Amino acid sequence: MLPSAFASLFQASRPHNIEQLLAGVAQLLPILDVIPNAAIFIKDIEARYVLANRTLVQRCGLRQLQPLLGKTSAEVFPAQLGPGYTEQDRRVLEQGFVLEDQLELHLYGTREPGWCLTHKWPLYSDDGQIIGLAGISVDLQSASETHPAYQRLAAVDEYIRTHFNRRVSLGELTRIAGISVAQLERYCKRVFHLTPRQMIQKVRLEHAHRLLHTDLPITDVALQCGYTDHSAFTRQFKALTGFTPRQYRQATGGSL
Repeated sequence: MLPSAFASLFQASRPHNIEQLLAGVAQLLPILDVIPNAAIFIKDIEARYVLANRTLVQRCGLRQLQPLLGKTSAEVFPAQLGPGYTEQDRRVLEQGFVLEDQLELHLYGTREPGWCLTHKWPLYSDDGQIIGLAGISVDLQSASETHPAYQRLAAVDEYIRTHFNRRVSLGELTRIAGISVAQLERYCKRVFHLTPRQMIQKVRLEHAHRLLHTDLPITDVALQCGYTDHSAFTRQFKALTGFTPRQYRQATGGSL
């Protein structure tokens, strides 16, 4: 898998400082540049980019790497998302937090939501100090329609999309698929590259993204997206976007 292979680049040995690490990794940049579906990056202790592949450079609206270097995500990404990425970076850099398989909402040129799975790891020096972080955000792939379990899981996906506005239990999903919970978890990851819980979160957040561009009160948005109350919706939305629903609405020019 791409994320685990990328992580192994930094686990074999520990450099003396970030400059020494970059000197070694820079030779691999041409290889990283040809990966079209993954944004790959290294940041220093201040959460500033010190290396990024071509995919990330282009998604920041740039033609070359140089203008990106020395800037944080908050400075280069849209206002509704960038600060959330930087806040996430701080957790990695200050607490040694490891982020794995984090489902995240991205906005592309059409302003429609796109999805990725993000991984971030702290980088340590030879004396055990955090000197930066390495990360990769892999675009969520299309469903694997050739998988033997695809038809069963397509029914699960359709059920989620029809009933996301209320509580959806694993028991309901396993009955539809006719398999155990363990099989459902395993097959969903293979077919949709998400856990069943992430599939529900994804559908709810896609709907919330659309509703937050209307005049609908945020409490009503929460209820229509299957959350029991405003606070539960706010916690989940912030976890996936870095913003509260109100902040997101303000940043995208929606109504209050």
